[in-house]
Amino acid sequence: MEVKAIYKNFRMSAQKVREVVRQIQGLPAAEAEARLMFIPRKSARAVAKTLKSAIANAENNHDLRREDLTVREATAGKAMVMKRFMPRARGSASPILKRSSHIRIVLTDEKPVAKAAAAGSDKE
Repeated sequence: MEVKAIYKNFRMSAQKVREVVRQIQGLPAAEAEARLMFIPRKSARAVAKTLKSAIANAENNHDLRREDLTVREATAGKAMVMKRFMPRARGSASPILKRSSHIRIVLTDEKPVAKAAAAGSDKE
């Protein structure tokens, strides 16, 4: 069973959010939540909020246990870009791009298959 949560239009560039999101991929949900508490970045708080929402969705909507959940996929994609302009010398202007991102977290209750065990069974 897969459960997901999406935080749309978070006002930070996807590049900055991806640095945090990569750190929790493949971890158990409880460990990922604990790890995010100690990352001193604004994007870590938003990712933690999305992770808590995904865990709540799993517990309330699908009757899954928190201990069984694993972060299967955690991504940060581009969202809308607000375009502003800054006045410059001699009456010209330069653009300012205020970027946003969508944070998407997918949790699963399936146990990951060990690659070594899977490779060993193919040879037999």
